Amino acid sequence: MPSDSAAESDSAASDSAAEQEFAVVINGEEQYSIWPADQQPPAGWSAAGFSGPKDACLAHIDDVWTDMRPLSLRRRMDAAQAGNEEGSLR
Repeated sequence: MPSDSAAESDSAASDSAAEQEFAVVINGEEQYSIWPADQQPPAGWSAAGFSGPKDACLAHIDDVWTDMRPLSLRRRMDAAQAGNEEGSLR
């Protein structure tokens, strides 16, 4: 059974995480994530223009990231679809 001090430590950690400011970041494949707002995004990622508490950032990502497929896959699928449509018009 955890000690009272361990439980207090876990509670303090979750409270500080809830208060931490995050930034929404995006990569070249238009995939989203969150990153601590006081740190530079990792290589390959850039700020997407939204920051706030973790829950707000995750809600924003739910709103804007409507297609989970990477950009390169969407482009390949669109090109294949366009090729199929051109073939059916002949």
